[in-house]
Amino acid sequence: MTGAEMIVHSLKKEKVRALFGFPGGAVIDIFDVLYKSDIPFYLTRHEQGAIHAADGFARASGEVGVCIATSGPGATNLVTGLATAHMDSIPVVALTGQVHTHLIGNDAFQEADMVGISRPITKHNYLVKNVDELPEILKSAFYIAKTGRPGPVLVDIPKDIQQISTSMPYPDSVDIRSYKPTLKGHTPQIEKVAYAIEKSQRPVIFAGGGVIASGASQELRELAHKIQAPVTTSLMGLGTFDETEPLALKMLGMHGTEYANYAIQEADLLIAVGVRFDDRVTGKVSKFAPKAKIIHIDIDPTTIRKNVEVFLPIVGDVKHVLTELNTIAKPADSKKWIDQIRDWKQKHPLVYTKDSSSIMPQYVVEQIADLTRENAIITTEVGQNQMWAAQFFNYVKPRTMLTSGGLGTMGYGFPAAIGAQVSHPEATVIDIAGDGSIQMNIQELATAVLYRLPVKIVILNNQSLGMVRQWQAIFYDRRFSGTCLRRDAACPPDCDRSGDYCPKLYIPNFVKVAEAYGAAGFYGDKPEQVRPLLEKALKTPGPVIVEFRIDEDENVYPMVPAGAPINEMIRGMA
Repeated sequence: MTGAEMIVHSLKKEKVRALFGFPGGAVIDIFDVLYKSDIPFYLTRHEQGAIHAADGFARASGEVGVCIATSGPGATNLVTGLATAHMDSIPVVALTGQVHTHLIGNDAFQEADMVGISRPITKHNYLVKNVDELPEILKSAFYIAKTGRPGPVLVDIPKDIQQISTSMPYPDSVDIRSYKPTLKGHTPQIEKVAYAIEKSQRPVIFAGGGVIASGASQELRELAHKIQAPVTTSLMGLGTFDETEPLALKMLGMHGTEYANYAIQEADLLIAVGVRFDDRVTGKVSKFAPKAKIIHIDIDPTTIRKNVEVFLPIVGDVKHVLTELNTIAKPADSKKWIDQIRDWKQKHPLVYTKDSSSIMPQYVVEQIADLTRENAIITTEVGQNQMWAAQFFNYVKPRTMLTSGGLGTMGYGFPAAIGAQVSHPEATVIDIAGDGSIQMNIQELATAVLYRLPVKIVILNNQSLGMVRQWQAIFYDRRFSGTCLRRDAACPPDCDRSGDYCPKLYIPNFVKVAEAYGAAGFYGDKPEQVRPLLEKALKTPGPVIVEFRIDEDENVYPMVPAGAPINEMIRGMA
């Protein structure tokens, strides 16, 4: 086979169900082979759209997402998506073209050092220098991406490597001497965890994306019920524990529930499973879970003790460790603790103003949840829309909330929704978006329309970059610098939008944008329009944009100020 044929052959051997990408001169040989292949290829309108779609496909399915881009600018356009997948531990294989081997380092046309550029933001990367090494490299790329702590792997393939033939077969397996993830936890440590649970009175389980990655949601739920411990999750862990259950605390941290944050601060035992203790979770680290012994279970030993002190570390695959722990764990003496949790939940629920004449974003999210019976796959952009989607949609199953948690990538949600829809053609996939974020990859409407992908985009339009604006309103004396999306050349330099409603024209008209791409578009600015428009969108075939003009002054609460302990929250108003 030629190198190009081997690449396509590898995709078949790995049972790749979808390939997202954009062609160019340095990958034209691969595309020539794809022309005769039965591998479904989705031509996105930007390489960032391609890698976010591959990422969304991976998150929704649990499989490896695959994308392809040409050399130079095509490859560098993948950088944000690589970093997004890397921060959130998502298995993606990115195939990039490279200039001819003899031109590397000569500043050739469309040359970029992708190995150097991507090294900090990939789990591993390769530059193929010998076509006979290509089969094993490709096999290794898929193996590394999906095993251990998952992550993106980049394979940079020079054009001449694609054209030269090799007689080397595609291997059935690989054995990488320096890469041996630990799957089974240390049994004596697991026994110590079981003992600590039995002796605790105020246990809390903190679950993250690692639980979803290892397919351990059922084992986590079994543990929570067995030991009678409430469960809180990170943003990446949403869906790993049914949020309608009495033991559910929903999300903790900067915009987590008050009762989750109180529980963390009063717990005497914190069982952290598949998490990395991100700063948005911990707040002031020295004041995080001050009364708790912390148990940390993770497959990646570098995450343990990285941000917080740990009483009992266990390195291993979450599913393996929880399975063993469930065989020996005994209930904690937590009845009074469960009563306290119930009291906090009753006194400090998530609230918002419900008698407003404006559309409240939280109400939109609640209506989406009610109409889909909480069975939709939700993707989000980043900012206020992301946090409202996290707070007010009760996630009951894993892989139903897809969002950029670590990098916080604006423009992620819509192409990720495309990938999720490709992964689950019959599913209801909804991107909850902000009017700022959606414009960063709105060109992918063409992709959704042409491939007949019925993704629904719900835009919560407050005419601003809402999360930054919120910080400016609370901490910067309403100096709204660079966040108003209606601002034009005639606006005064010190406008704080504190007077009458701004009469400036908002650009663009999202309904007309949708129609220009061949999609349906609906608009609403009154609360009574929300449910009928959502119902109409869900019944409309193909992609739909639903734009809701929401209250422009609505903020995300509760909110933990930067550097504060997580139990010191700014609260919203009922």
